[in-house]
Amino acid sequence: MIIEIDGFFNQALLTGRKCSKQQLKQMYLQAKELTLDSRNLPNIFFRLHNFEQVPYSEDIKVNFVLDTDTDRIYSPSY
Repeated sequence: MIIEIDGFFNQALLTGRKCSKQQLKQMYLQAKELTLDSRNLPNIFFRLHNFEQVPYSEDIKVNFVLDTDTDRIYSPSY
């Protein structure tokens, strides 16, 4: 599973175990609680939940997008 963390200060791609949108929301909220600066969210998220960060590319199709500006999680349509 590939997720994109998209925010004003950063964009990151993470890959890890497959999970539901609801599970992903819980994982996001856990990482967000531990984050003082939203720029650190991708690093905290991937370490906390055993995901791996991969080089960012707009060409990679992702399963979910975590929008840190709106706290919205959605599946993009391609």
